[in-house]
Amino acid sequence: MTNSDVPNTAVPAGIVDPVLSARAELKAALAAIEIKGNVPRRLDKASKRAAVRLRTMADRNPAGAIAVAVAAAAVVGSAVWVIARGLSR
Repeated sequence: MTNSDVPNTAVPAGIVDPVLSARAELKAALAAIEIKGNVPRRLDKASKRAAVRLRTMADRNPAGAIAVAVAAAAVVGSAVWVIARGLSR
């Protein structure tokens, strides 16, 4: 296993120099924080995964996909109606 096989959030094994070890640990910690803290990137990845899953479901079960679309439209429409009604009072 080479250093290129180690994920950014892991510390490579076999570092004996304490300074290099501390640098590697800091680099891994900062990479983990960046991955966890980058909410727009995480949302983008999640939405792409959801789109792929929905396309696959639509290919396998078109009637189910139509039902999901109708249900989603009903939920969004109801939410808009509740918000509009609340603002008009």
